[in-house]
Amino acid sequence: MLISFKVSNYRSIGEEQELSLIPDSKKGDGEHNVIVKGKHKALNAVAIYGANASGKSNLLLAMSLLDYLIHFSAMAPSTMHLPFEPFMLREQWSEKPTSIEIVFVIDKVKYRYGFIYNKNSILEEWLFRKQIGREVNLFARKNDVIDVSQAFNGNSNLIDAAIEATRDNALFLSFCDVFNIEEAKLVMKWFALFNMIDGINTQRERVGTVKLFNEDEKIKSSISKYLASLDLSILNVDVSQLDNEPNALPDNLSSKVREKIIKSMHEKKSIEVRAKHRLYDKEGQKMDERFLLWDMERHESAGTNKIFHLSGPVLWTLEHGGVLILDEIEAKLHPVMTLDLINLFLNKDINKNDAQLIFATHDTNLLTYSTLRRDQIYFAEKNKWESTEIYSLSDFTYIEPGNNVTKRERPDTDKEKRYLEGRYGAIPVLSKF
Repeated sequence: MLISFKVSNYRSIGEEQELSLIPDSKKGDGEHNVIVKGKHKALNAVAIYGANASGKSNLLLAMSLLDYLIHFSAMAPSTMHLPFEPFMLREQWSEKPTSIEIVFVIDKVKYRYGFIYNKNSILEEWLFRKQIGREVNLFARKNDVIDVSQAFNGNSNLIDAAIEATRDNALFLSFCDVFNIEEAKLVMKWFALFNMIDGINTQRERVGTVKLFNEDEKIKSSISKYLASLDLSILNVDVSQLDNEPNALPDNLSSKVREKIIKSMHEKKSIEVRAKHRLYDKEGQKMDERFLLWDMERHESAGTNKIFHLSGPVLWTLEHGGVLILDEIEAKLHPVMTLDLINLFLNKDINKNDAQLIFATHDTNLLTYSTLRRDQIYFAEKNKWESTEIYSLSDFTYIEPGNNVTKRERPDTDKEKRYLEGRYGAIPVLSKF
């Protein structure tokens, strides 16, 4: 369960910004859309609104960057530079390091993990655990020195080996996982349920969905039922492996090159996803047991293909109780379909394993028709020096005209209308063309 995420000095983000999933304790929103694990609570979804170039995507990319570094920094060569992209628009900020921290819960135990880095090395790294009472430091790293406490669960000889192996440009946590240190493996298992998707280009997710369709019968059944529920006129989908056809190769290839390509083609089969449609007679009546299968990529709309691509990671996340981060969720989708996708996470009868969804969107319909609480709605806006700042609707206050009384936004306010009127900020301010 994700509790919060902080980042500073990354792309358009200068000063530290925090995305908190801790429910607002103030009255008005009730307990819907709240996950409870032991003493800890978190929201099951967060929406982020903002103008184009406000930095919404950069916040989500920072979460993806954390996931990438944790999983791959131990594999990188010692000469490789870290993916360092500091805020460039304020004097001397390009020389400052980037800082990232995440708080999450595993089996009712809260962890806080983070690191600070620049182009060449990890400058600081830390991991804390809170189970009962005070937070316990598991390890703390500063430059070349890594101090590990006795509270860190794992074989002491393996921990020493991980300390020795950790390079300047790699995370100690990643090497602890490589050396099979018990508590590090537990943390890495949680991050295996942490997934970022670009909602505009979902071709990578197509590969994952096809893999799940072929290998997981439960997910396969769920994908078929999900697509059938969306009024796409698709009865089912069929996924098959095809042998590549050597005859399709150009005639002007040399025999040596042709032979090499044909060998590669036999080793790597192509995948075809076909949509199943019903056939109708001349009078437009359904024909019994008459169906047509056609290539989904060629014959279905971009939106239909996107929802198929997303069906795998979405249903897998719901099944395993993970965290799904989705940028541009509404791209290519009808607003009703976007709302339905979000409701999969908001509906506790469907989301039985406490999965969480974090998404960026321009779809203002959701402000009216979704059941998102005020603390589940965030806005991103640039400040005077063009750095991204984020804030929640639950923190938004205004002065009532006439009596100068400060009030919070009511839960039943027409949030879509007020957002488009500019009352919350985070919208484009256009000048005359």
